[in-house]
Amino acid sequence: MPKKIPLRQCVGCREMKPKKELIRVVKSPEGEVSLDFKGKKPGRGAYVCPDLECLKRARKARALERAFSAPMPDGVYDALEEQMKEGGDG
Repeated sequence: MPKKIPLRQCVGCREMKPKKELIRVVKSPEGEVSLDFKGKKPGRGAYVCPDLECLKRARKARALERAFSAPMPDGVYDALEEQMKEGGDG
């Protein structure tokens, strides 16, 4: 039997995609928001495609605010955009 591939929904384009193809945005228990390229950081996670368009859509729709049930601090989306451009491992 083939191994089941976990799917997650991108908060930008709302498409279901394999978890490995998406970048996890995590809100730590301390309230800090960052990108989690490995998917191992503790905290509440939301997923976004590795595409700046999806991040812009998520920003416009305030998708992360809804996902984390909290207002996003100023500059969070800009910082996420920078981290995404760098493509580092957070």
